Amino acid sequence: MQTVEQVAQEQAAETPARRRGPADLWAFLSYAVLSVLVMSQLWRDPNGRLLAGNRDDHNIFLFMIAHAERVVFAGENPFHSSRLNVPDGVNMMANTAVLALGLPLAPVSHFLGVGVTVVLLITLGLAGTAAAWYWVLSRHLVTSRVAAWIGGLWCGFCPAMISHGNGHVNFVSQYVIPFIVWQALRLREPGRAVRGGIILGLLIVLQVFINEESLLFTALALGVFVVAYGLMARTSAKRDAPHMLKGLGVAALVSGSLLAYPLWYQFFAPGNYHGQPFEPDHYATDLASLGFFARQSLAGYGALTRHMSVSATEDNTFFGPVGLLMIIVSIVVLWRSVAARAAAIAGFVLLVMSLGPELVFFGHRTGVPLPFALISHAPVIDLVSVTRFAIVTSTIAGVLLALAADRARDFPAKKRRLFQIGLVLALVPLFPKPSPIVRADPLPPFLTQGTWKQYVTGDRTLVAVPLPDVTTGRTGMRWATLSHFAYPTPRGYFMGPANPPENNTGSWSAPPRFTSNVLWRVREYGIRPQLTAADRARITEDLIFWRAAVVVLVPNSRNGDDLLATLTDALGPPQQVGGVEIWDVRYLAVPSKE
Repeated sequence: MQTVEQVAQEQAAETPARRRGPADLWAFLSYAVLSVLVMSQLWRDPNGRLLAGNRDDHNIFLFMIAHAERVVFAGENPFHSSRLNVPDGVNMMANTAVLALGLPLAPVSHFLGVGVTVVLLITLGLAGTAAAWYWVLSRHLVTSRVAAWIGGLWCGFCPAMISHGNGHVNFVSQYVIPFIVWQALRLREPGRAVRGGIILGLLIVLQVFINEESLLFTALALGVFVVAYGLMARTSAKRDAPHMLKGLGVAALVSGSLLAYPLWYQFFAPGNYHGQPFEPDHYATDLASLGFFARQSLAGYGALTRHMSVSATEDNTFFGPVGLLMIIVSIVVLWRSVAARAAAIAGFVLLVMSLGPELVFFGHRTGVPLPFALISHAPVIDLVSVTRFAIVTSTIAGVLLALAADRARDFPAKKRRLFQIGLVLALVPLFPKPSPIVRADPLPPFLTQGTWKQYVTGDRTLVAVPLPDVTTGRTGMRWATLSHFAYPTPRGYFMGPANPPENNTGSWSAPPRFTSNVLWRVREYGIRPQLTAADRARITEDLIFWRAAVVVLVPNSRNGDDLLATLTDALGPPQQVGGVEIWDVRYLAVPSKE
């Protein structure tokens, strides 16, 4: 029995090469136009706006891109940032540093601003992922350019991708994944062990510096695919296994050699952590979401979607009722193909994993246990957000739709029309709406006019209040990143150990200190503390620890009057300089870094 791939290769050999050029061009152009449309509101002012779906993660990728700019223009260590979370810094390998994206675009960040680089990367990510899948599909898996276009469109612009486009530069940049998948599957061919293994190894290295989570998901999906295929086609699997194992060995040797030090740094250098700041069942896929619409789909309704999704950046399924039906129809159409069946099984297994340890339906826990509970705390698995396994399911769904659309050309006219109508009814409601944005407060003249340079010199820091942190202190962190980290700053939003050495569990913020706790409570609840002499001494101790030169109150902060009163109680009356209130603390004697 021929696989879908074998049939497609035979038919592709009969397709005139001259037909590919215009079709490819129109496909790539359509993806580019749609991607710009999705990000159109952010393109209007990349450095002055934030994606409303996830302002915090938009901020953290401004940090990643600002770090890459400093690597190129200031010689910063690519695996460690000394400009955030002073004095400890940030282990960039233990974070999604997207070095493979940020480093080549460092000149864009330097001259146009890190906000421009972020929106450019998201735009290229959506269009590039669609184009990459179109390329692999059209060259290797289908003969119809329309079928390949549909597959690319789904893989690049399905609800999961549009959702992650609200700030997740890493997850929308999936354009290496199709080539990893194809190169891995080609290793079964005789004579490709060395060449194919080297290519695959280099692609793996590249993907590690884009997004390790996507690489893990891909490896798991390929593993399930190979096992399922081997069980259903044992003769060919036994024949191909030696070639594939040799190729995988070469790939492991190449990638392992190149990644040995970066991975050591990630898991063993200062700033490493284990686990996530939440339990596995906290972010899991809601089963009901399979048949509903995402909030950014044309037919989506945010108030309803929120009952089935953990955030605007995690709408990882939401195929819609007709979309779900067409995925099932595609599996039925392709059922005779062993490869298609194995792909469907891989998608189903990853979907079940994304449901977490307990079944959730329309926001309610059902008490039904699921297999993921058995592996939820396994090493590496405990480092990912469970619901994101469904991104693989979404991608496999796009590939199956493309294969089925290609096969449907051979249907009788009536069945072919019904299939085409089904595709239209599935795709149109999922058409993405432009990503919503919010206007960010402009940087004060204290920063834009360079006044801060009179205060912050050497390795001293600018301490913004609210302190840079996840959610509660995004403005201070944004100030630092848009200033290209010209000055270092304490704390911040990043992944690191919660409170080392006692607690190395992953955390979204720096270990707590007395001052950070006090100011957080004031900002959140507006309750002014009655500071004692001992409290003021501890605040001074924290400022020395942070190597503070100047403390700056962020204008228009929540409970800003209470923050002002607390800082005044601790440090004395502020000065009005460059549109902000500041406290000059250069008189504090900070220890030498040596």
